[in-house]
Amino acid sequence: MKKTKLYLLSGFLGAGKTTFLNNILDTLSEKRVGVIMNEFGKIGIDGQVIQKEDIEMVEINRGSIFCSCLKMSFVTAMTEMADQDLEYLFVESSGLADPSNIGDVLYGLEVTKGDVYDYKGAICLVDGLHFLDQINDIEAVERQLKHCHLIVISKADLIDEEAIRKIRVKIKEINPKADIQIASFGKLDRRILEEDLIEGHVLESEDTTNTPENKPKTLNLTFDKDVKEEDLTRFINSISKDSYRIKGFFKLDNGWNQVDVVNQKIDYKPIDEVKNKSQLVIISKIGPQIIRGIVDNWKDIIGEEMKLR
Repeated sequence: MKKTKLYLLSGFLGAGKTTFLNNILDTLSEKRVGVIMNEFGKIGIDGQVIQKEDIEMVEINRGSIFCSCLKMSFVTAMTEMADQDLEYLFVESSGLADPSNIGDVLYGLEVTKGDVYDYKGAICLVDGLHFLDQINDIEAVERQLKHCHLIVISKADLIDEEAIRKIRVKIKEINPKADIQIASFGKLDRRILEEDLIEGHVLESEDTTNTPENKPKTLNLTFDKDVKEEDLTRFINSISKDSYRIKGFFKLDNGWNQVDVVNQKIDYKPIDEVKNKSQLVIISKIGPQIIRGIVDNWKDIIGEEMKLR
């Protein structure tokens, strides 16, 4: 029986995993490919961004697939994907996921389903613009680097050579074995899929830091009217310092846009698709305390009723 080639994509929130995955999927358009998409929010946003024909996709939301709260859902999804006659399966983990126990997950899968996957390794996306600030404050970033086999420094077009050098040095302190490549706009040579990324690596496993107790507060804001871009920008700026990540789709005065916020940097991307309602997923840095700021600032800036849950 031919085994499915399995890749894990990791990287902190906003590192560019979904853009990178979209580019890979474009190069594999003639192949049978599956995707498991993991997000912390109740509403999956990235799964809506990846809209390719003939892609088998499963979304696992509300936490990390490496946490005990979702690990069985992850194994079940991979077990079901094994019956789809796929050539490739890509697992895009949440930006807050700690994949330290990936070895245990793969062992459990093998016991459950048999030797159906050829694990090719973990590819970790590093946000070149924000990495040097993140690495000192967020444990998940270091864990993702430690348990990967290829590291891609993304957004290279936004940083200079000296910044890349410093990032390389820091990465090598954490993971001296993994190859490091540079990418702009999520583009990397497809030939990486022909290489044995885990050659020379031991598949180590340790307890993940993802637990039900430390899962960050995630909120979903929905709205059914238009908003001026300048007003939505003011609102996002008012809460972004207390958010790990804000993303979604919103109907602005110039039409529907995909909204993407990383470290207080806001990107609007016009889209053709019409959504049922506008929505933002907000991952809080400060727990439920962010709710008051969201409600008060929305009322002051937008002044129309929205729903927050």
